[in-house]
Amino acid sequence: MTIRTFKSGDSREQSNLLPPRIEDYVGLDNPVRAIDVFVGALDFAKLGFKHADRGVGVGQPPYDPSDLLKLYLYGYVNQIRSSRRLEREAGRNLELIWLLKNLTPGYRTIATFRKENWAALKAANRSFVLLMRELGLVGGTLVAVDGALFHGNASKASIFTQGKLTKQIAALDKEIEAYGKALEANDAQEAKQRSDGPADGSKGDGGDVGEKVKELMARRERAQADLNILETSDKGQLSKTDPDARLLSKGDQTIAGYNVQSVVDDKHMLIVASDVVNRNDTGHLHEMAKAAKEVLDVETLQAAADTAYYNSEDLKACEDDGIVAYVPLHEGNGKLEKEGRFSRKDFSYDASADAYRCPAGELLRPTEGRWKNASGRVEIRYLGRKAACAACPLRAQCLAPKASYRSIARWEHEDVLERHRTRMESDEAAKLMRRRSAIVEHPFGTLKCRAGYRHFLVRGFDKVRGEWSLMALCYNFTRVLNILGFDRFVAYLEKLRIAREDLLAVTLRAIQLALQPLRPKIPLWLAVRPFRTASVP
Repeated sequence: MTIRTFKSGDSREQSNLLPPRIEDYVGLDNPVRAIDVFVGALDFAKLGFKHADRGVGVGQPPYDPSDLLKLYLYGYVNQIRSSRRLEREAGRNLELIWLLKNLTPGYRTIATFRKENWAALKAANRSFVLLMRELGLVGGTLVAVDGALFHGNASKASIFTQGKLTKQIAALDKEIEAYGKALEANDAQEAKQRSDGPADGSKGDGGDVGEKVKELMARRERAQADLNILETSDKGQLSKTDPDARLLSKGDQTIAGYNVQSVVDDKHMLIVASDVVNRNDTGHLHEMAKAAKEVLDVETLQAAADTAYYNSEDLKACEDDGIVAYVPLHEGNGKLEKEGRFSRKDFSYDASADAYRCPAGELLRPTEGRWKNASGRVEIRYLGRKAACAACPLRAQCLAPKASYRSIARWEHEDVLERHRTRMESDEAAKLMRRRSAIVEHPFGTLKCRAGYRHFLVRGFDKVRGEWSLMALCYNFTRVLNILGFDRFVAYLEKLRIAREDLLAVTLRAIQLALQPLRPKIPLWLAVRPFRTASVP
């Protein structure tokens, strides 16, 4: 009978355990090579990365920003975001050893790169979207817009509202009062007993109470100062940890963080525009759809969103900019319907007569002049006749008990909403809305569930937007690589890199010719500060 053996590894004493060349550490079709080629095709000076122009001077050379971007792209593609983990992986991960050519930057350098280059990271993300457009991977006809909540680098307890601070101050006042009474009782007891300890609260049992009262008073002063800040500013919340994080709610979920707005093209579910905000979805439809329309470079664009994006001003702005919006109707008369009374949708507008016709057949005529409502929207008021409303058999279903006539406010651009209402009642809109969630939820589902990206590691709008750009870029990068395949993707990137290098060579030659008459005493290259270079294997 043959005894079964286990699989055995190679001896650690064996020489050349790894290939003698770093180039042999990864296969020819390893995705890490696509990262290398993509970064090599970028114009770092144009994108705005720090140290991209090398600079002149003395001192220790900086790391090439292209190497640090490669490190971050590899990390975010492979669910490694921590600067300390990236530092460790750079020294032991064969793919990173190949990608960085044996460079091992420290975690502070890695973290500083992400912190300082937030604007350049946004530009790099946008450049990849333009690349997707050149590759024909975006349809440019239909996009879906949605927002998702991501936790910030802050806790819910670190964010205050006026109501929360008011309750906190009231609770502190009660606690201070209770301790004050305890302190008075303690002083009275000490005076009665004529104890040796002083009765001023500096020692003995009363001393502890006195210190506690001082602590509570200090906390109250801080809470009152925070409340004063909120009362004198237009901010509804005050965050003590991350100044831009807010308490946000969606459904039954409440987080301390940000709302990531994403616009996804329907052809391959690629993110074509995105932003990070700290408010709800309302009011972001036009700005996001317009950003997508500009980057896609199209004349018209269909944009689908859920009911949270319904906003009359946004719908008009979309129509003015050639964006056909599909957003579920939000009539806003739910209260009347619950009371069993006629809502706005029960009244039909007669454009030829410029009047509304009520369910009983009577006309509501416009009044002279226009009014601004609480939100600043200019409206025209249409009123029913008192006599007709008083004698109407449907009065109980139409008017409040004390009302003598029915009135309807019509926005000055109500025709925009009527066209939108007609569009949403079509079969095409029903089919499109069924597709909407499948389009826009794909990136969020991939990033949150597969990659585990549910929170940001940095603080503040600028840095958070930079980190989101890394997430979006890596999502698009991975998806494009899967769609095109390694060979096609890398071949196209190589063409871009060669074209950029040819342009750079022509530019350098022109500079050299221009400087030739000056005849410098030392070659120009001696004054150029080099980047850190990899060691030779």
